[in-house]
Amino acid sequence: MDEQIRDVLELRRTAKETKRYLVVMRVLGLLAIILAAIVAAAYAISYFYDKFGSFTVRINKYDMVRQGLTLSETPDYEISNARLDANTVHDMTNISGEDLPDNIDKINGSHNGESYIAYTFYLINSGDDTITYTGEMTIENVTQGVDEAIRVAVYKNGERTIYGKTKSNGGGMEGDCDSEFTSSTVVMTTSHENFEPKAKDKYTIVIWLEGNDPDCVDAIIGGTLKLGMDFRITEST
Repeated sequence: MDEQIRDVLELRRTAKETKRYLVVMRVLGLLAIILAAIVAAAYAISYFYDKFGSFTVRINKYDMVRQGLTLSETPDYEISNARLDANTVHDMTNISGEDLPDNIDKINGSHNGESYIAYTFYLINSGDDTITYTGEMTIENVTQGVDEAIRVAVYKNGERTIYGKTKSNGGGMEGDCDSEFTSSTVVMTTSHENFEPKAKDKYTIVIWLEGNDPDCVDAIIGGTLKLGMDFRITEST
């Protein structure tokens, strides 16, 4: 009789252990699924950040809907855009700004070279009001101090201005630049008063690592840079 009771107790213990084992395995399986989802999400974020991570242009959607301010990669457009993304250049190496093509602001959309980013877009007033807009280009992400040797050329309706950071020794503007970055995070600003209906401003943005910059050293190898340019209406008549 005692042996039968002992067998029943052991059977019950074995059933509990089996049930506990199944619960643990289900929890571990659920954790594995969650971990896989997190890894997949991180990979997707990394992929899209890399794909769209070089240069992005944006306008306020309210300004687009209410005032007709829009972005386009061509002067003739069919779809209003509030955001445009330039193609990324992978493994960019340093070059001299003197090596950039002479016609670099004559091609629409993304037209990168092996070691530079070039992007041309149009800011268009498709509304009925005359407006004033402002634009600001900012450094949204930077690693390994790569911005110390970066140059940004902005062509506005064919007129070029080259921007670079102040010399790291505090000695002022780099010799190949026309202007210093506005601040440590702002590259430049622009504006246009009395921007009439149907008017178009053409912008070409060129980004490269200037090999003649003293800060273009091995320490910045593998660094990354993300720039963004935002436009907004400041006045409407």
